[in-house]
Amino acid sequence: MSDEANPFESLQSQIDDAAAYLDIGDDVIERLKHPERVLETNLTIERDDGDLERFKAFRSQFNGDRGPYKGGIRYHPQVSRDEVKALSGWMTYKTAIVDIPLGGGKGGIVIDPDDYSEAELERLTRSFGKELRPLIGEDRDVPAPDVNTGQREMNWIKDTYENLENTTEPGVITGKALDSGGSEGRVEATGRSTVIAAREAFDYLDKDLEGATVAVQGYGNAGWIAAKLIDEMGATVVAASDSSGGIYNPDGFDPVAAKEHKNETGSVVGFEGSEEAVTNDDVLTLDVDLLIPAALENAIDADLAEAVEADVISEAANGPLTPAADEVLEGKDVFVIPDILANAGGVTVSYFEWVQNRQRFYWAEERVNEELEGIIVDAFDALVETYERHDLENPRTAAYVVAIQRVADAFEEAGSWP
Repeated sequence: MSDEANPFESLQSQIDDAAAYLDIGDDVIERLKHPERVLETNLTIERDDGDLERFKAFRSQFNGDRGPYKGGIRYHPQVSRDEVKALSGWMTYKTAIVDIPLGGGKGGIVIDPDDYSEAELERLTRSFGKELRPLIGEDRDVPAPDVNTGQREMNWIKDTYENLENTTEPGVITGKALDSGGSEGRVEATGRSTVIAAREAFDYLDKDLEGATVAVQGYGNAGWIAAKLIDEMGATVVAASDSSGGIYNPDGFDPVAAKEHKNETGSVVGFEGSEEAVTNDDVLTLDVDLLIPAALENAIDADLAEAVEADVISEAANGPLTPAADEVLEGKDVFVIPDILANAGGVTVSYFEWVQNRQRFYWAEERVNEELEGIIVDAFDALVETYERHDLENPRTAAYVVAIQRVADAFEEAGSWP
């Protein structure tokens, strides 16, 4: 894994690659390569022992041409200004490729949440919610969960905002618990879109998903659910990993049992269904039909890409391949389903949640999954049509061509003011 690629520079490189195939002025492209605004703030809370501690936090609002800013909030020691800017840009083009009326945003706090109590995390989350209050709202900016955050943190932010604003506004945030206005199907959405996109790619490439071998790097929410759903489609999950290491069984294993083992022990390592322990890099370079990188960005750099043997990659994580890795995999004819399509299930069902909150009318899980399926299939079809029409070198560029054109159209149609 490389830690050298700057994620914001990677985003800008991807935009430049797509811009070569678009009849859009350089001035507009330049605008679409930068966030509209970035909040950088310092949060100070009282620890349980009475000491004060300061935390750096960010919220990037990249582009709102197509609707309210939309994007998650992550808690991680590696959160940085450039990372948040990049993620908010990817979110902008993610909402555009699946054609939902939202923009792109992202936030984060520099913290390892494992080192703090629940009470400390609540104080920190509410402190961040207070700072975000002037920026967010169901018609302005709608945050959501991301790495190391979930329903609990979203409920805290919702409650903080509603108390400070003296209102009821469940649509201010998504990824909430069901009793707080959340949506059925949200927890599985990112993993679900990852495997729907993979299924469509296998069909497009005339490959059989039944019995196909699959490796999953990262066994958090998106990764393990992708493993479970791809197994239900008839594929065989042969490898998985988390931050502690990996497991491998060439004959396959039960992905649900592996998750249960991780819940009990904290890691997939030591799972009895595994024949051997492997490293994270091993999982990424196994000879499999489908690779699902579902951890953090920059998991595969150019050097590691040389050893990748998968035929198809479906990116459950954001930015798991560096631009240099993309070039290597392109030369090896690996079909990469880009993150802005593959993992767009999360933001798509967040959009459904936002719609339900606005209407105060909630859908059954069956409807959520059916609506998600239609959106991901339509987005894949649009990607393939553009990929073939322009004779593009890779699917990622095709996705950006579609997405950038939609954002640029919205900007041009709105006119310029003042």
